[in-house]
Amino acid sequence: MRYLLMICTDETSDAALSPDESSTKMNAYIKFGEEMGGRGLLQGGERLRPTSDATTVQVRNGEVLTTDGPFAETKEQMGGYYVVDCKDLDEAIEVASKIPDAARGTIEVRPIWEM
Repeated sequence: MRYLLMICTDETSDAALSPDESSTKMNAYIKFGEEMGGRGLLQGGERLRPTSDATTVQVRNGEVLTTDGPFAETKEQMGGYYVVDCKDLDEAIEVASKIPDAARGTIEVRPIWEM
């Protein structure tokens, strides 16, 4: 079954990282990608631009409404995601627990509804 692993962190904390801390974090993500790719679980994933670059779109009474920024103001923002193909939820949780930002943020594990 495929799962979406949404990486939610306080995006302002990345700006506070020193160059060494930033490099260490990037290397941890590279290692994670290599490990999960090697296990054949990783199907895709991307880092997202900050919420300051987001646009929210709604349609109300046939009118398209846009707003700069995210839909809701929250402490944590979705900063990236992975799509994984795991045998079950337990394996998806195990994979999510290895995402480097799980130690400082939240990883939401959501099954993909296959169409």
